[in-house]
Order: sequence, then structure tokens, then C-alpha cells
Amino acid sequence: MVVLPPGFARSTLVPERGLHHVVERGPAVFDTGTRSLSGGWSGYRARVQHRLPAPLGVLAVVVGALLFAVNGTVAKLAMEAGLTPTRLVEIRCVGSAVVLVAAVLVVGARRLRLRDRRELVSLAVLGVVGVALVQWCYLSAIARLPVGIALLIEYTAPLLVALWARFVLHEAVHARVWWALAACLGGLTLVAHVGEGVVLDVVGLLFACAAAVSLAAYYLLGDRLLAERDPLSTHAWTMTFAAVFWVVLQPVWTYPYGTLTVPVAVPGAVTPPLWVLVVWIVVLGTVVPYLLFLVGIRSLGPARAGLLGMVEPVAASAAAWVVLDEAMTAVQLVGGAVVLGGVVLAETARRRTVAAPGAVLPDGVAP
Repeated sequence: MVVLPPGFARSTLVPERGLHHVVERGPAVFDTGTRSLSGGWSGYRARVQHRLPAPLGVLAVVVGALLFAVNGTVAKLAMEAGLTPTRLVEIRCVGSAVVLVAAVLVVGARRLRLRDRRELVSLAVLGVVGVALVQWCYLSAIARLPVGIALLIEYTAPLLVALWARFVLHEAVHARVWWALAACLGGLTLVAHVGEGVVLDVVGLLFACAAAVSLAAYYLLGDRLLAERDPLSTHAWTMTFAAVFWVVLQPVWTYPYGTLTVPVAVPGAVTPPLWVLVVWIVVLGTVVPYLLFLVGIRSLGPARAGLLGMVEPVAASAAAWVVLDEAMTAVQLVGGAVVLGGVVLAETARRRTVAAPGAVLPDGVAP
């Protein structure tokens, strides 16, 4: 899952997942790399609204969500061809970090500057927990579960954030959080109804739940970090720390490079080598949709972009159905719709002026 940094709004990587649940931020300061802009999203959006007409912003968000959605199916094909979830997330993080850092250097190298050691540690923790672990848990989940089911479970992260705010941070929340909880639990119960004689993989379910918890942690950890950093450089830093994390655990000289030349059976007459799918996952499944979401959010604002981004789990289920033959029953489809309704309620449950979570896309998420 790919994850948009928390400065824009709350939202999925998600990492390699889509735009998860966006709510507007209140007064804050966003550093664009050239000058600080005060007034939060209202002030920031007023300064950049002219950059892209609204119809093109809608197109950017929808295309980005569709790319994130397809990425789950592409990742599953890559794992079926021989890459383990850990090796796939490693090459995805390394490749994405290289591209994102290069993009920041082109835009302005000074954006990568760090204020102090505390910010460095915060970015490192966010990269490991919010990107490396989210993506690994998500990939491990879809390796054992249908893509649509795993993504729906991960999509409950905003509900976990609202519950954390209520019971741990002791923040006031709207009563609708309880409706959101009931909707998500009821919807997931329907989603888990796979038919007589069929049982969902328990380990896969645990990985999907872990992905939701890690994504919620990303929202919470990134609450204030992006108040003083621009999203592009933050995402470059967090992806870099995620890449370093996996390279330390799995040195590059031990990577199964020979697997990358294995032909992969995909629908149609073509059988591309595995490295083609990996390039897709890095470029079209991570970097490009992430940038499209940034463009769309700047044009539409986080709330509208987040609602449009909800097309991702629907499209992900459709792609998995067509390519992987992972059909969902009518009961599961109803359950999925109920879960998404609960997520929308959870997104608006907190009473804070400044939204806690940042904008996250999971891939899935970020991250």
C-alpha cells in the first residue's frame, strides 16, 4: 500500500493501497518548500486552486485510485510468480524511494533538509511503522486472502483512530462513532461469509488486521509531523527509511534476482517477465498514483478527494475478480458497502478542529 504523508489530510498507501478517508485539517502551517503558508487547508488551497481545473482534479484522483486498486492484483500476480511478500515490499520501497528522492531533488533539494534529530527520529518511526509494516502486512494478507476482503479490513483504520481518540486521548467524539463501529463490525461479519465449506485463512485475517492497526498508527504518528513539512519530501523520507529497514533485514546481495526473469501468466496472450510487474508496482502502483492524488487534493480539497478515493476498494475487488477470479458473493458485496459506510461515519466522528490522521493512501497504504 502506498501512503500519502499526513500533512494533506486524513486518508489509505496505503501503502500498496489508495486514498483512505480524507477529512479537512484546521488551522496549521504547511511548508511548501518555498515559503510557509498559514491558515491550513483553506489558506493553502486558496493559493493553489488555480493550478488545475476541478474536472481535471477529479480525473487525477479517480485515475490514481484505479491505479492503486489494480496494484493489489499486480502484486498478487508477482507473489504467485515467486516473490515473497517481504522481498516484494523490499524492492517496492527501494524503487519508490529512489524515484521520490530524485523527484524532490529536481523540485528543490532543500526540501529534504531536517530541522533537528527529533524530526529525523519521527520520520524514521513513521517510515518503519507507517510504510514498511503497513505494506508488508497488506501484501502478506492478500497473499492469503482475496484482495478485496484484505483491503476492506485495512480500510477500518480511521475507526481505530476514532476509538483511540475517545478512550486513550480522551477526546470528545460524535455519537456516530458507535454507529461506525457497529457498521464496520457488521459489515466485516458479512464479508467473512464466504459460503458453506469455505474458510478464510486465519493468518491472512491477522495480517489484514495488523495492516489496519499499522495504518492507524501512521495516522496518529503523523498527526503533527506534516504541519511543518511538505508532503512530497516527507513521503520521500519515510519511503527511504522503509527501504533502509528492509535492506538491513534482507541485504540486497541476498535478493533472488533470478526470479525477476520468470515469465508471469496474465490474462491475454502475453507472459511478461516478473520484473515488468515490479516496475509497474513501483512506478504505476506507487509513485504515479501518489502524485496524481497530490494534484487532485490540491484542486479539490481533501474531503472531496477522499470521497472519490473510496472507489479504490470497489475497483480492487473488480480487478481481482476479472484477473484472479476472486469473485465476492452478494452477501460479501453488501458487507463491503456497509463497511465503507462505517468508514465514512468514522471519518467525521472526531470533534477536533485539526484532524489527527494525515493523508494516507495504502497500496497500498503509503504507505
